[in-house]
Amino acid sequence: MGTFLLFYPLFYNPYFFLLIPPLILAIYAQSRVKSAFRDYSQVASIRGHSGAETAGAILRSHGLNDVRIEQIGGQLTDHYDPRKKVLRLSTDVYRGRSLAALGVAAHEAGHALQHTSGYVPLRIRAAFVPVAALGTNAAPILFFIGLFGHFGS
Repeated sequence: MGTFLLFYPLFYNPYFFLLIPPLILAIYAQSRVKSAFRDYSQVASIRGHSGAETAGAILRSHGLNDVRIEQIGGQLTDHYDPRKKVLRLSTDVYRGRSLAALGVAAHEAGHALQHTSGYVPLRIRAAFVPVAALGTNAAPILFFIGLFGHFGS
């Protein structure tokens, strides 16, 4: 009963339940991506190119010689940074020679191509990145402020 009372303020808010479907959808989508990556990481590419080599070939074939490709830590942390013109590939993708590695590298190289062509949805997404980063970093702090702030009232 004590645990329920601790979290009672969360369940008391009728809007809390609106968060459940997007949360379930996000967890499902993330699990599908990880599962597909794991499955296709077992399938070697015929030519034996790495993810970094594939991304570089795609960029060069479109005349994008000013985009750097860097290796970063983590798993599936791959992304294109349009502000710095850097394609960052996780170690599994950067060095990987599987279909999964090539697919992720090609996907991220595609973002660099979209950036060069001025693709509007990418511009909108890039505008929200600083806000999303702020929210991601501030969420745990705000959670505890809200939780302990409730006990003070």
